[in-house]
Amino acid sequence: MPVRLEDKQNERDHRKLRIDKVGVRGLRFPIQIRDKAHSVQNTIATIGMYVDLPQEFKGTHMSRFIEVLNAHGSMVHVENIPDILQAMQRKLHARAAHLEMEFPYFLEKRAPVTRLTGLMDYTARFDATARGESIDFVLTVQAGVTTLCPCSKAISRHSAHNQRGLVTVQIRFRRAIWIEDVIALIEESGSSELYSLLKRQDEKAVTERAYANPVFVEDLVRNVALRLIAHPDVTWYKVEAENFESIHNHNAYACIESVAPTAQAGSRGGKTGCRKPKRR
Repeated sequence: MPVRLEDKQNERDHRKLRIDKVGVRGLRFPIQIRDKAHSVQNTIATIGMYVDLPQEFKGTHMSRFIEVLNAHGSMVHVENIPDILQAMQRKLHARAAHLEMEFPYFLEKRAPVTRLTGLMDYTARFDATARGESIDFVLTVQAGVTTLCPCSKAISRHSAHNQRGLVTVQIRFRRAIWIEDVIALIEESGSSELYSLLKRQDEKAVTERAYANPVFVEDLVRNVALRLIAHPDVTWYKVEAENFESIHNHNAYACIESVAPTAQAGSRGGKTGCRKPKRR
């Protein structure tokens, strides 16, 4: 005969304080992400799953989050995230459910002259929230670029200082936007792209391209923002850029956040504010 086990989580709590988010964080899980070039990419995500907890309940059932994740298999894309959120709401009897996934994303990239192929890694993140039947989704993509200082070029007889910059783009959208497309508009906005494999001919081309296209950190965020504004499906964006300065003992930083002008009336604009991005 099975032993009846006490369920402490379902006991009443008398402190009268609801909890906004409770769940699991730092869960590493193999997933498959749909990509534009190959249809599927295997990667490993760091996952957080949370629900709200009414004031009358002592705790939530942590194992149920893992059950929900396992029940939905390893394929993850924008279209099946609402199913995961709704399953969390049902299984944990919650009004609000939150899902965050951060993962490395790889693209094959050819050197500009020799056309040799190397793998570039980027960081992507999904942040999704279900409140009742309403779902909010934010895609975050991080990509590096080269930036060459316009001031240094203007005042120096020889050369100009340049550095790597890290750009973080967060967007809300009407229709799903490929991660590759966000990476492309970031890389088009700096002085030059970054590459994993360069021979001397390639290095010459990249160096000269950067010198011909100087970009302040302010230019960088504005260039990215203009490309997002022109995208018909973007309804809200936040762009952050941090340059890891090569001649200063500090980094340069800029941020733009706005509802896209093409957003339909009633689109959610987000109020996250501009903060220094986390390094990946």
